[in-house]
Amino acid sequence: MKYFVNFFSIMCLFMCLAQSAGAQKDHFKDLPDECSPQKVGAILGQRFIPSKHMLHGGKWIHYAEVCTWYGALRYAEVVGDKKLIKQLQDRFDLLFTTEKSYQPIMNHVDLNMFGCLPLEFYKITKDKKYFELGMPYADTQWTLPEGATPEEKVWADKGLSWQTRLWIDDMFMITIVQAQAYHATGKREYIDRAAKEMVVYLDELQRPNGLFYHAPDVPYFWARGNGWMAAGMAELLLSTPKDNPDRTRILEGYRLMMKSLKDYQSESGMWNQLVDKADCWPETSGSAMFAYAMIMGVKKGWLDAAEYGPAARKAWIALVPYINKEGDVEEVCVGTNKKNDLQYYYDRPRITGDYHGQAPLLWCAYALLCE
Repeated sequence: MKYFVNFFSIMCLFMCLAQSAGAQKDHFKDLPDECSPQKVGAILGQRFIPSKHMLHGGKWIHYAEVCTWYGALRYAEVVGDKKLIKQLQDRFDLLFTTEKSYQPIMNHVDLNMFGCLPLEFYKITKDKKYFELGMPYADTQWTLPEGATPEEKVWADKGLSWQTRLWIDDMFMITIVQAQAYHATGKREYIDRAAKEMVVYLDELQRPNGLFYHAPDVPYFWARGNGWMAAGMAELLLSTPKDNPDRTRILEGYRLMMKSLKDYQSESGMWNQLVDKADCWPETSGSAMFAYAMIMGVKKGWLDAAEYGPAARKAWIALVPYINKEGDVEEVCVGTNKKNDLQYYYDRPRITGDYHGQAPLLWCAYALLCE
């Protein structure tokens, strides 16, 4: 009888484990047809191909376009869409020839993140030209330039990027190119220094509720600013080896943020332009970044699937109707510099089809489809 009880207990344990393992997937199955990540990704990917460049300062490929390009490429990879990959590659290869002047210079965090894109093409094609283009963007983030300011020298002396600003969007811009350099080279220094940088930002900027002010002197929880941080932590957790000494701290900060986001999610499934203000308007770019980070957390086991899976699913289903018939995402907050004025954030214009909104919807499609 004792052996039967033990056998029965073991079988129950296995069944519970199996149910637990499958639970994370169930939340993303049986989505409404119009919310199919394959269909949404295809629409957004094809919308990107003929789109005009978005230029930083009117000169260089803008980080928001890079993020959209990168999102479309990852989506195409995960579904095996060779045609889309070729279209994305053809668009990129113009940057070696007729559009070479659009290659960003390497003197600012928003420009250096461009390197993540050629390194993704290198991963796919193994063509060294992409590696040789992408790696300097990662390396120069930690190479103090001539004429560096005293503040930049202080950051570098601490082993951090001289491009450190303690602006929350840095934590996507820096981590994405360093993670890509790590994957391209296998050298731990890239991912380890990105993780160290993230911990500094978490220690300096994360508030007790898990969210982040737009800047230390601007005490407002702007959605897209927080979105960059959420997505940046997710990207870093995807790449950082488990034996990295900073990984536990990053996971702690990520979970604290996700808990707060789950609490602030509206009944519709969206998040507002100011995350903690119920009377503010639903904003798509920040909501999509939050959804991406949460979907990844559920799928990778960083978050409890039973608790966060429904919130992630609800967010995705809420976001898809904001894509219009042209394939453009609506209700995207315009580019927003920090300002210590609450009404300023309420009054920010909303635009349609901006890459800040296109990109994170593509990330979500990828996240829903990846293993």
